[in-house]
Amino acid sequence: MDKKLIAVVGATGGQGGGLARAILNDTSGEFALRAITRNPESDKAKALAAQGAEVVQADLDDVASLTRAFTGAYGAYCVTNFWEHFSPEKEKAQAKNMAEAAKAAGVKHAIWSTFEDTREYVPLDDDRMPTLMERYKVPHFDAKAEANQYFTDLGVPTTFLLTSGYWDNMIAFGWGPQKGPDGQLVVVFPMDDAKLPMIWVEDIGKCALGIFKRGEEYIGKTVGVAGEHLTGTEIAEALSEALGKPVTYNAVTPAVYRGLGFPGAEDIGNMFQFKRDFTEVYTGHRSLDESRRLNPELKTLREWLAENASRIPIPE
Repeated sequence: MDKKLIAVVGATGGQGGGLARAILNDTSGEFALRAITRNPESDKAKALAAQGAEVVQADLDDVASLTRAFTGAYGAYCVTNFWEHFSPEKEKAQAKNMAEAAKAAGVKHAIWSTFEDTREYVPLDDDRMPTLMERYKVPHFDAKAEANQYFTDLGVPTTFLLTSGYWDNMIAFGWGPQKGPDGQLVVVFPMDDAKLPMIWVEDIGKCALGIFKRGEEYIGKTVGVAGEHLTGTEIAEALSEALGKPVTYNAVTPAVYRGLGFPGAEDIGNMFQFKRDFTEVYTGHRSLDESRRLNPELKTLREWLAENASRIPIPE
């Protein structure tokens, strides 16, 4: 029986890489991997090729290259990386290119990694949260949500996948413990006591494979995934156990977080405020039961920390 080919955008990145490995490690053998990357000569691309993937070069800014990369594929995993360029307009243009390529190539099932449009909950004229770039409340959420229409309008058979923040951000994105003024370790989130859905990025890929396996059941639907819904205090407790050092939770205000000065701080501060102020909506969109149904290997934070705590940079 011929395997169904899944074309994975960003196959050397986080979400795409997780799906690529999930396909390669899947014992059912139902799918084959076409790994799409800008640089087939990278070490990560070569490693995927060595494991049996077909590696294809394409660029999200070049719809013709994407159409070639999607041609012959049953499924396509479509994802953008806002943090490469910080441009909502570029992100929408890239999503449009992927939707057009999926349509032209006759893809039977696309998964588009997207988010909520926060402006449906906090309109632009609502000053509870500052408007950014004149048109957005949370640019990296709102632009993806706007781009949903490209897939819908073209009639691409699509599942809209709502992801969650990565536990991996504790390793490389500054979400891990920081040293407070008293020298003690703290984690900083502007969430008060609200639950924060988070996930191992590898599990997003495994959930996506579960969606492809169920095919028509998920076409036209929006599904959200998370590994756990935890408060800042619960995250700090898990870190304390894993690191063998006390870690406490510092619930700063969103305004303080927006002012931290790192690239994208205003966007991330607004994002956390949305998750805090609309916690029932945000967590409600990310069912742990459905996530585990799609991916029975779904890890909890403590399970993730058991394998990854040593990779989290801890200030001396």
